[in-house]
Amino acid sequence: GWAGDGPGASGKNQHVCHAAARLEMGSLWEEFNRLGTEMIVTKAGRRMFPTFQVKLSGLDPLADYVLLMDFIPLDDKRYRYAFHSSSWLAAGRAEPAAPGRVHFHPDSPAKGAQWMRQIVSFDKLKLTNNLLDDNGHIILNSMHRYQPRFHVVFVDPRRDSERFAHQNFKSFSFPETQFMAVTAYQNHRITQLKIASNPFAKGFRDGDPEP
Repeated sequence: GWAGDGPGASGKNQHVCHAAARLEMGSLWEEFNRLGTEMIVTKAGRRMFPTFQVKLSGLDPLADYVLLMDFIPLDDKRYRYAFHSSSWLAAGRAEPAAPGRVHFHPDSPAKGAQWMRQIVSFDKLKLTNNLLDDNGHIILNSMHRYQPRFHVVFVDPRRDSERFAHQNFKSFSFPETQFMAVTAYQNHRITQLKIASNPFAKGFRDGDPEP
């Protein structure tokens, strides 16, 4: 489950070239992915479930690193959900891409030793469909598909460090974390799986007469 030498691992700084990341809760992500993961976006911002969490290895314990995430469109299409066939259908060209934003892990920067000591959780990250959001949330278009990306950036102490910027980071993508941004769940099986596996959805469970 470790993602190590992704594309472009060669020519990287020695502080990042051995970095590897393993997606946590991989089996849960796989379960959602099989159904077609949906993530809610709201005006106020909504946290992701499953939460994006990784375990890191191969960092220099004494070097400083910044960890961040961004989200890239998977294609240039807009979608709609066909309830009669329980499937997503392309419904035209994508809307203009929302402002590309990155989410920095709040513990950044920190030593490699600290990052590798525990699971890194992006539980503060929120998704919004508010194009005018000023809270720093990730802005996404509803009914569009996205791939989360995770980046490890070595904090280069050299004075001319910007010259080496392209060598000082390593990126990771886990295909099983792709999702459709929605304002309300479309696939009822996604709703059921979220309620069943999300500890914060307990209120939904208690009020549900079904087993």
